[in-house]
Amino acid sequence: MQNYHLHLKGFVGGYDFDKNYVDYVLSKNAGKPVFVLIDSLGGSLATALSIASSFRNHGDVTVHFVGMNASAATIASLGAKHITMDASAMYLAHKCSTEFFQWAQLNADQLADQIASLEQLKTDLEKMDANVAGMYSRKCKKDADALLALMKVGGWLSAKEALDWGFVDEITNADEDKAPVLTDAVASAMASVGMPIPNLPVESISQFSKFLNAIANLFRSQDKQPQNISEPMNKLFPLLAAALAIDALQFTDGKCSLTEAQCDTLEAFLKDQADKLQATITEKDNLIAQRDQSIKDLQAKVDEQSALLAAKPGDKTSQVLNNGNAPTPANDIEEQVRVMNDAKALFDMLP
Repeated sequence: MQNYHLHLKGFVGGYDFDKNYVDYVLSKNAGKPVFVLIDSLGGSLATALSIASSFRNHGDVTVHFVGMNASAATIASLGAKHITMDASAMYLAHKCSTEFFQWAQLNADQLADQIASLEQLKTDLEKMDANVAGMYSRKCKKDADALLALMKVGGWLSAKEALDWGFVDEITNADEDKAPVLTDAVASAMASVGMPIPNLPVESISQFSKFLNAIANLFRSQDKQPQNISEPMNKLFPLLAAALAIDALQFTDGKCSLTEAQCDTLEAFLKDQADKLQATITEKDNLIAQRDQSIKDLQAKVDEQSALLAAKPGDKTSQVLNNGNAPTPANDIEEQVRVMNDAKALFDMLP
């Protein structure tokens, strides 16, 4: 049974198919083989392109497809060194799309602006399609136009067809890989984005189960956060994970548990950070105190020189010396200027 470093499922760009988490796991396994399980109907093209690049930069990533995989999920795999696919899994490559809906009343000028905007959007999508087709063609070693034509059709491919095209390098038949089953929710999600619905067995759900799913979906729609009610979920909190020396925290029903040893580790980490913070504060306070004392010393010198300048000529005759070739001391004005310059230079050096 293969152990996977990454399980990428759900919406590409969502919490369970996240670029930052992928980069984190890859960095933890630099120079080592990394095995990735993908089971996703797609999502964000931007995230898929970033993950494909991360896989490529790592250099030793193996991706295994199970279930139904489409669009962005397939693009994310293109940076892998080796791609395998379960014999019962399915694969879909289709043209890029974007959400568009507008309900408005427009005059002729506004319609012209709208048409120009849509033309630009069409051009952008065509460039994205060409880019993705080029990526597919390099993987499949086929002409990009052939891949673009396949994307235009947008039909589901069996594992054998995906292998024949060159999207995958190997078909497996592992015991732990389950055949995909179509549910009403999945079918509705596909239809909502114009994705073709594959000819798969439909999951049989009791009326009571449908009722429970409806209640669960109601709460999901209220907080607008997709959640698995009972299935454990790994979620990355980079700072906590680094402090605990683990890859991720595991949540069930929105909660996670820590062992006593993990609590001790976290407590020691926080204490160390608090000690470092206090040391930094103390050092800053000392620097401020030194600065304040320097300012006082400079002010005392300035006051002393000011008093000398205020005195009448001849009041300080005892300070006059005549030692032949001995250097003549600076007069009061020169001494005042020197002290002021020294004070300014010292003040400029203060933090």
